[in-house]
Amino acid sequence: MRKLALIAVLACIVVLGKMCLFTVDSSEYAIVTDFGKPTQVITTPGLRVKFPYQSVRTFDRRLFVYAAPPSEFLTLEKTPVVAAGTVLWHVADPRRFFETVFDRRGAESRLGDILFAELGAGVGRSPLSAFVSVDGAAYRADTVIAEIAQRCRAVALRDYGIEVVDVQLRDFDFPKQNRPRLYARMKSERGRISMQYRSEGEEEGLKVRAGAEEEKARILGKAVEVSQERRGEGEGEAARIYGGALSQAPDFYTFVRTMESSRSFVHKGTTVVLPADSPLFRLLFDSSYFNGSTGAHNGGTREDVSQK
Repeated sequence: MRKLALIAVLACIVVLGKMCLFTVDSSEYAIVTDFGKPTQVITTPGLRVKFPYQSVRTFDRRLFVYAAPPSEFLTLEKTPVVAAGTVLWHVADPRRFFETVFDRRGAESRLGDILFAELGAGVGRSPLSAFVSVDGAAYRADTVIAEIAQRCRAVALRDYGIEVVDVQLRDFDFPKQNRPRLYARMKSERGRISMQYRSEGEEEGLKVRAGAEEEKARILGKAVEVSQERRGEGEGEAARIYGGALSQAPDFYTFVRTMESSRSFVHKGTTVVLPADSPLFRLLFDSSYFNGSTGAHNGGTREDVSQK
């Protein structure tokens, strides 16, 4: 009988221990309830004690990722778009969380409602260019999403005990039925911008070419002026040299000028008829014609020519 009683006592102790003792993991929060009413919130890990009639509810304290389904919104200019966001969250106030949403499914349902309302308001206050634009100054998607995250964070923590760590814009597109028309308008807009850039480039090219032509004319004018100046100096120097040479040897100068003139109008295969008193004719028959005795040589030349 003693053995049976001891076994019964040990069994009661084990059962009572299981009913009164519980452990809290480092990745969990725990709430002790009396018939559904929270009486104790445990946020640190370890071995805990409760009354047998009390219950324990645990919540994961780690981060969760909630991907909201895409929804259709209107931008500031009433352009329909389809947007979807992603929320990174975790339990911040276990008691509030237990009293309002109770579990993860309920929390993500509330987060979906909050995100839908705030994302719709943010998109409705912003033009389409804030989300889709080639102009860096007009693109404001990061700023709009930051404002949405701040509002979601305040509402979720105040009403549900949920801390929203971050909100990201996962998808932003046009409704399928509106895409062809919107893409055509975007193409037309890009064409208008390209034409504007092209006209501005052509205008700038005309300015550059006009400046280059002006600079070219200025350089050429300066070059012509310098060349004429140098040519005048050269011709003056040549005249001075010619004058000096003429004064020193007038017969030689006459000879050289006669040869130069003959080279300019007598070409290969040309027949020239010259009068007998032509200096060039005299030179061809008498190499001493320019030695200063022109009169003396004229008669001899005529005799030679007549004899020829």
